[in-house]
Amino acid sequence: MPETPRESRADVTSTMRWQVAGVVVLSLLVLAFPLYRANESSHRAEAQAQEDHALVTGGHQLFELNCSSCHGTQGEGISAPALNSQQFLTGVTDEQIHGIVAGGVPGSAMPAWLSDYGGPLTDQEIQEVGTYLRSLEPHAPSRPDWRTPAGATGGGP
Repeated sequence: MPETPRESRADVTSTMRWQVAGVVVLSLLVLAFPLYRANESSHRAEAQAQEDHALVTGGHQLFELNCSSCHGTQGEGISAPALNSQQFLTGVTDEQIHGIVAGGVPGSAMPAWLSDYGGPLTDQEIQEVGTYLRSLEPHAPSRPDWRTPAGATGGGP
């Protein structure tokens, strides 16, 4: 029987070096992932806070430009319901706020603001307005009469 050629000592040494290098790289990755994950969560929270701040700032500007003439500069209600009210803000979801601003309120002076419905605002801008309104909730006063505009005379809620 013919003998099979044996691996040379250099081939064995080279293979072992590659195996050791692979184990070292794998170990570094296994150690790095938990460190990355621990560090990344703080970056995500910071990025979310920055995004929320930008949405609130943009929403406040849009609210002052488009909504304050009826709802008041602080959402207190002039000729339209008060939106800066615990009763209103705890009684509606973000989706409901978006729907009301986007589509308006039929049979009222509240127009549709979404450009798809003939309004001047994009979906992103309506989200900004909703985020701004939601930001009022922690300090919103109790206004059981929030449906009755402050400028309205007589009548009930």
